[in-house]
Amino acid sequence: MDQTMDDYPGRAPDFRKACLVMFGVNLSWILIAIWAIWGLIAVACTGWCINRAISYVEARRG
Repeated sequence: MDQTMDDYPGRAPDFRKACLVMFGVNLSWILIAIWAIWGLIAVACTGWCINRAISYVEARRG
């Protein structure tokens, strides 16, 4: 019986790439919905706020 590292109990698969892709997909549809409801200025403000939040998290992590 051939076992690989993924067969051992207690090891979770690495879902980082899937998480990043789904973050992009969700961000896209949310911005499109905001654009459809409130317009481009609201999308620009939302994008700026998200950028500031990500920059803040990056600065805190070092």
